[in-house]
Amino acid sequence: MIKVIGLGPGSKDALTMGAVEALREGSKVYLRTYKHPNIEYIKSLGIEFETYDEKYDTLDSFDQVYNAIVEDLIEKHDKYENLIYAVPGHPLVAEKSVNILIKRCEEKNIDLNILPAVSFVDAMMEALKIDPVEGIKIVDAFDIKNQVLDKRIGTVITQVYDKFIASEVKLALSEYYRDDMEIYFVRAAGVKDLESVRKIPLYELDRQEDIDYLTSVYIPKDLNNVRDFHDLVEIMDTLRGEDGCPWDREQTHETLRRYLVEECYEVVEAIDEQDDDKIIEELGDVLLQVVFHARIGKEEGYFDIYDITEGICNKMIERHPHIFGNAIANTSEQVLSNWEEIKKKEKGLKTYTEELKAIARSLPALTRAEKVQAKAKKVGFDWDNVEAAMDKIIEELEEVKNVYKGNNRAKIQEEVGDLIFSTVNVSRFLDIDPEFALNYTIEKFINRFQYIEDKASQKSLKLQEMTLEQMDEFWEEAKRL
Repeated sequence: MIKVIGLGPGSKDALTMGAVEALREGSKVYLRTYKHPNIEYIKSLGIEFETYDEKYDTLDSFDQVYNAIVEDLIEKHDKYENLIYAVPGHPLVAEKSVNILIKRCEEKNIDLNILPAVSFVDAMMEALKIDPVEGIKIVDAFDIKNQVLDKRIGTVITQVYDKFIASEVKLALSEYYRDDMEIYFVRAAGVKDLESVRKIPLYELDRQEDIDYLTSVYIPKDLNNVRDFHDLVEIMDTLRGEDGCPWDREQTHETLRRYLVEECYEVVEAIDEQDDDKIIEELGDVLLQVVFHARIGKEEGYFDIYDITEGICNKMIERHPHIFGNAIANTSEQVLSNWEEIKKKEKGLKTYTEELKAIARSLPALTRAEKVQAKAKKVGFDWDNVEAAMDKIIEELEEVKNVYKGNNRAKIQEEVGDLIFSTVNVSRFLDIDPEFALNYTIEKFINRFQYIEDKASQKSLKLQEMTLEQMDEFWEEAKRL
């Protein structure tokens, strides 16, 4: 049998009678590490033991150390049959070597007995004077980057062994919490004469001089810390609630439709302006629209925000089989090809015409035209070169000339549409975004028109009283400038 005991957080008063008796009775005692305040007391009892500290000096990672310890314990058991393995704190609290040992003993059919002990969590609760019933999350410092932080619950971070690890913890916490928020630095919790509990700002965490293997950190619950996604959901719940905002309560998916489109365009504008602050603001407005629609969906009983997040998570996993599956895609072209094939299967698109029809009609017409043409190109339905596409513009312009003086408005509309569609073809051949190109020209037009208006004002002229020739003269000046 392997008997696993905990040495408590560090005070000999926290050692259980069962642990002391087991240590005294054990003929073969192995300690994970010599670095523990109770070791000197154990020695004073005349208990002989061996430690695994040399593993830390010879192996490259903690995972390697823990696995090596477990394998050695298995070998020792095969030789001696009964032995003691002692670890700091409680064997089942933040003790990875014991977790590994449990699995290996199950595989080898070895009896394993775990004696309860006082854990570092108990000592932390006592030192901080807090009740864990209010909610506590315990995080290993080595796993901090994989954790979801939440200001709504107190968080204990253990195994902050040195300044390097403390720096890693600080950086991870700073991505969610404010840099100047107050946290608790706790060293040697529960060890008389060594215990130190002090409040420090988060940014000073890795500047503490007494960081060592007895260091932990506590981040208290703080609802007033930075606002996160859950706050946005709660705000929307309030606005749509019984005593909420009259305007917000009146909205439907249909009435919000235009706002979603407008907010997306404002994000695009912020990106074009390369204004990071504006991008943040406008993306927030888009996110608000998503949460707004989710709340309406929840009220109607059809879906909520978690259906939306689950759906997009599933889609991203399914559309990236080269990351989450066994598919191979080493180039962007291969990724896009796989994406389109998966998308067709998901939507049940069996013909190329169905693919064309699946392109959203709500898209800006220039964008939709470019996407339709690009789809058609995949089956070879395209011009051979850009010159042929340019010739098509001239042909379509002639057809507009042939009908524009007539009374058949439908025919005129059709031919003008053909002309614009042909222009999009040329843009596509030249790898120019037609939406971007047209917006660029619109801005250029506005700037030149402003020049005309400014020049007219300087000459005390009114635009509506100027001749086209006069305005065109200023236009040409603007072009030269």
